[in-house]
Amino acid sequence: MQRWLDVVLRRWHKMLGLSLQSPPSWYRDRLREELRERRNASTSIQRLSETSDVYFSIIRARYDGFPIRNLPPFDFSQHTLVYGYMLAKYSLRWGFYRAAAVLCRAPCYHSIREVVNPAKDSKLDEVAARHQIDPDKFKRVGRKLRRVWPLLP
Repeated sequence: MQRWLDVVLRRWHKMLGLSLQSPPSWYRDRLREELRERRNASTSIQRLSETSDVYFSIIRARYDGFPIRNLPPFDFSQHTLVYGYMLAKYSLRWGFYRAAAVLCRAPCYHSIREVVNPAKDSKLDEVAARHQIDPDKFKRVGRKLRRVWPLLP
């Protein structure tokens, strides 16, 4: 089961195609931040969401070539929900930005590979700046898209 999960996660990570972060300490800092948020989570859904963020941080670091920690051995009854939530959450975010770029008629929409939470306008501005997209247009489209696009917290 562990081997199958590794194959699936590797393909998913490749599909997301996120850029490598620099410096390599970024991965460790991100994990620390996610662990802190996980400890502060008070509801079941917050704990699930933050746990999925912790797993994502570990997986991203691993597949980007900067392993910082090992994931616990897969236990179907214990981890299925976390992995399912993580795959859905980050895939929906990735798709959101691609759709927003297409709707903005961004010239290189296929190169948009982002998974930051699009719930805040400031994140839409950051993504637009990184990809040389008109920020006002991208924000306008993103706001409309948020009304119908399923996003997980």
